[in-house]
Amino acid sequence: MKKFFALSRTTHGVLDLATPGFCALLVLGNFPAWQVILLSIFTAFAAYTAIYALNDLVGIAVDKEKFTGGINAGYSVEASDLRYPLAQNVLSYRSGILWFAVWFIAAGIGSYILNPTIVIILVSATVLEVVYVLLFKVTYLRTFVSGLVKSSGPIAAVFVVDPNPSLSSLLLILAWVFFWEIGGQNVPADWNDTVEDKRVHAKTIPLQLGTQTAGLIVIITLAVTVVASLFLPNVSPLKLGIPYLIASAAAGIYFLLLPGYQLSRQHEGRQAAKLFDSASYYPLAQLAIITVFVLLN
Repeated sequence: MKKFFALSRTTHGVLDLATPGFCALLVLGNFPAWQVILLSIFTAFAAYTAIYALNDLVGIAVDKEKFTGGINAGYSVEASDLRYPLAQNVLSYRSGILWFAVWFIAAGIGSYILNPTIVIILVSATVLEVVYVLLFKVTYLRTFVSGLVKSSGPIAAVFVVDPNPSLSSLLLILAWVFFWEIGGQNVPADWNDTVEDKRVHAKTIPLQLGTQTAGLIVIITLAVTVVASLFLPNVSPLKLGIPYLIASAAAGIYFLLLPGYQLSRQHEGRQAAKLFDSASYYPLAQLAIITVFVLLN
């Protein structure tokens, strides 16, 4: 099973579950029924597992070309000698397809039970993920597509607890996740893979715009993320107040801005990996904070 979990980047996928969990608690202001919680966790896990696997299935040719010299160190949240198992020929393409299909169907069924609208979000995210992979050698603007894909999970979580959310609430949550994904995940990930990406003539922000501009983009997008997080209490029925804002801002400074600043100063690939790792825990910190405030209320 390790090969399949490596295909789906399951360690990172589990961390990703924190973002929809945080958004659901924030919007509802309380814990959903335990049946909803269990089904939501299973559905979100299935969706992340399927879409991460899809990334490698669509990009297998480029991955084989990219890692002809061996797999790089990657990130601690995804560290495994089995990373890119399809490109390394340790997992067959047919097995990968079956793995994706099973989890995608499971995610679709779970989504339909929770709210049929989520099925549309799931399918849209799947299509966008394919577009994102296919743009690898076309344009660095694919980072925007990545932001939309990563925002789909939290947006879906809102529809679990609120069948008719306001457009302003959805746009605020989308912006918060969108900029976090670009500054804390996508650009640092590309930065860490600069040597391999250059070999295959990829179009990424660090390669196309240079590390100076990439560092500036990281700082700006992460700053926008932290500022946006300060407005998130507006979508909650809870009276979160100053203590919540202080805790949320502190998490943003520690997990995003400090490692982002170090990267922009030093321009080293390993600093990019450190930012990626640190930013991966930011949603989990936000989930912990909102959980405490829900319990206190």
